[in-house]
This record gives sequence, structure tokens and C-alpha cells, in this order.
Amino acid sequence: MPRLEPGMARIRVKDLRLRTYIGINEDEVLNRQDVLINLTVLYPAVAAVRDNDIDRALNYRTITKAIIQHVEQNRFALLERLTQEILDLVMAHPAVSHAEVEVDKPHALRFADSVSITLAGCR
Repeated sequence: MPRLEPGMARIRVKDLRLRTYIGINEDEVLNRQDVLINLTVLYPAVAAVRDNDIDRALNYRTITKAIIQHVEQNRFALLERLTQEILDLVMAHPAVSHAEVEVDKPHALRFADSVSITLAGCR
């Protein structure tokens, strides 16, 4: 993650818990599973701070709603694909200069709490 420069804002969405079809095994294809999503987004916030105006800020609620809809209405074979599609949704906002998306799949391995994939994008 790049260093936070003056005038930039870092938004973090932590532990967004969703259910989706994720995996390649028969049980995974037939049943929804929990995924845990963490986002970190950088964007220039000078105008939002100066004007105290939501129209000048990056609306994290709008981004989160789009992620929820996409994840819950689709199927994914790989964590990599799910993570990339979420990153693409975030990077579609022109104000975003950098983003990281981490997706955890709890209980993917017998003796581990979860397995996760992290991908990043920047302009």
C-alpha cells in the first residue's frame, strides 16, 4: 500500500461478511459459503474535506452495496477470480487512485482459520 500523502484519504472497509458460491468441489458448488472481505482504498479528499460535501467524497456505501450485490448474485470457482472482480468494481470509480482487496474463505483448510487472497490496483 502506498504511503498516505497529504490530501489523500484512506478508506478501510473491514470484515464485510457475505455468502456466495465459491469453490470447485461438489459441496462448494451446491452450497453458499461465508467469505470475509477487506478493502483499502486511497483517493484525493481535498475537495471533500474543504467543502464538507458527500458529492465531493468517495461514497464507500455505494461501493460496498455494489460489492454485496455482485458477490451474492454470482458464482466463483477461485478466490483469485472473486477478488479480482471486487477490485475491478472498486477501481471503476474514477476517484480511486489505489485499492487493495483481500478475500478470506473461512474453514477452507482443516487446520486453518481461513485462506485469503489479496490483490491490488492503482492508477
